[in-house]
Amino acid sequence: MSPATTMVRRILQLAIGLFLYGIGIALMVRAAIGVAPWDVLTQGIARQTGWSFGLITVLTSFVVLLIWIPIREKPGIGTVANAILVGPAAEVGLLLVPVQTHPVLQVLAFAGGLALVAIATGLYIGARFGPGPRDGLMTGLHRVTGWPIWVVRTGIEVTVLAIGWLLGGNVGLGTVAFALLIGPMAQPLLRLLLVPEPVRKREVPEPAPANALP
Repeated sequence: MSPATTMVRRILQLAIGLFLYGIGIALMVRAAIGVAPWDVLTQGIARQTGWSFGLITVLTSFVVLLIWIPIREKPGIGTVANAILVGPAAEVGLLLVPVQTHPVLQVLAFAGGLALVAIATGLYIGARFGPGPRDGLMTGLHRVTGWPIWVVRTGIEVTVLAIGWLLGGNVGLGTVAFALLIGPMAQPLLRLLLVPEPVRKREVPEPAPANALP
């Protein structure tokens, strides 16, 4: 695959991944059986402020990026795109999908949203344009503190979950399901959807003329 073709694939994969991520979040929100910890925080802030879910998602992303400064984490194009695009994509999903009240439809909506988020994670991380704001916060704190990655991630998510719950966010079985399943679901997709580095042709020296002196 040529460098130009690889770049086109990376850009498309990033854009599609971020859009699907927002739609997946919306599906889980509309399932109304609990959402991911960061979305619990978003719901809680939305309930207290009256602001839209998508707007708070964007604002929260940029607040997290400010925390990157003291831990010296460097954002990529994908990091900024994530901060800007996931919130509007979630708003589109919330406009298209009504709140589910039947238990079967709730489970189906949540499962579909979880699957989309797993696929989207593989797509946008596999595009190699940089981690999302929340992922970068996790890896940055891991690098600065030296704590195991699982300790850092658990600490962050328990903190935002607790704040979101106190503010009125929706904590439920879906929250537990997300915590247990998103890692195992996303891991193989990360390997499958990783865009390989373009293969560079080796420079082959030109053969010496037949009449050249030894």
